[in-house]
Amino acid sequence: MHTVTGLNPQDGKPIEIIVRDGIIHAINASGRDEEQWVSRGFVDLQVNGYGGDDVNMEEPDPQAIVSLTAKMIAAGVTTYLPTIITASEEKITAALRAVARARQSNKLVAECVPYVHVEGPHISPLDGFRGAHPVEQVRPPNLAEFARWQQASGGLVGMVTLSPHFEESEEYISRLTAQGVHVSIGHTHASADQIHKAVDAGARLSTHLGNGIAGMIARHPNPIWTQLSDDRLTASMIADGHHLPGDTLKAMVRTKGIDRSILVSDAVALAGLPAGIYDAPIGGRVELRSDGRLSLLGTEFLAGAVLPLKDGIARAMSMAGISLGESIQMATVNPGRFVGGAGVLAVGMPADLVRFNIESGESGLRIERVFVKGKEWS
Repeated sequence: MHTVTGLNPQDGKPIEIIVRDGIIHAINASGRDEEQWVSRGFVDLQVNGYGGDDVNMEEPDPQAIVSLTAKMIAAGVTTYLPTIITASEEKITAALRAVARARQSNKLVAECVPYVHVEGPHISPLDGFRGAHPVEQVRPPNLAEFARWQQASGGLVGMVTLSPHFEESEEYISRLTAQGVHVSIGHTHASADQIHKAVDAGARLSTHLGNGIAGMIARHPNPIWTQLSDDRLTASMIADGHHLPGDTLKAMVRTKGIDRSILVSDAVALAGLPAGIYDAPIGGRVELRSDGRLSLLGTEFLAGAVLPLKDGIARAMSMAGISLGESIQMATVNPGRFVGGAGVLAVGMPADLVRFNIESGESGLRIERVFVKGKEWS
């Protein structure tokens, strides 16, 4: 048995968390002086890669998933979803097999990766809405293909992002949700009626709302307003200062409310690497600037996100005008609802914990210590 201490982000008061056999045994008020904060480890529902490790590499490698998991933990993320984007069925199933093998061979990966998020390939084929996804691989939902994904991975697909403009969408969503799979709406040009029907069928999430959409859309209606207005949808958002302006993030969080807002990194493999020009598997020639913006070389078009979730938590505070406790909730409790309640800091829950400080100017969090199932990561 051991104790982890720190300031509670919800009220700023010092607490001590007593851990026994990897489980939170008790949470008590503490009388000691504390300078660091302590919370449940962060939960990221959308991770394409980080620090050079790529979930979507040409030849998927289980060892890359092991390495990626270690880098996620070092950044304070103790639960995350490897995210596979639009590709051929052969490539998607190969990536799924790589994650499955990593979970089978490495206990830490099995503990940190509850399932896989497949973003696409059933998205809008239109420029702007499609983002950096390859248009030649966009295709309608197909239940037989989904069954093959699950067969290849041992049932590891737990979230699918799609555009509900396809004729097959309603049945597909209904059948997946009946199997316990979370369906999220994203990269869509669907009409308001199509979006509402998707939610009626069981869709409960919006993927990086405000992104994966064309620069020029109707004032009203449009897919952003429709998803914002439906209280059955919880919206994920990227708070890196590039994907959403501060005013937009603030308006979205205020409309959705803290309880229905989630922070994600949507990090790509170039996240955590030095500024420079790179050849990326998605987007081709790209430029990573020192301010954290990743763009197609010679343009201002975004080619992915590179800010880790820990820094998005800090930036969301100033961008959306919210408290540390609210921002932490958006990166723990709220996404945790979609991974079996994993984001809750409570007695009886696994001791996945992070101690951190807030960097000056709320530009990021400095991770000091991370615990996975009560064991300190080093």
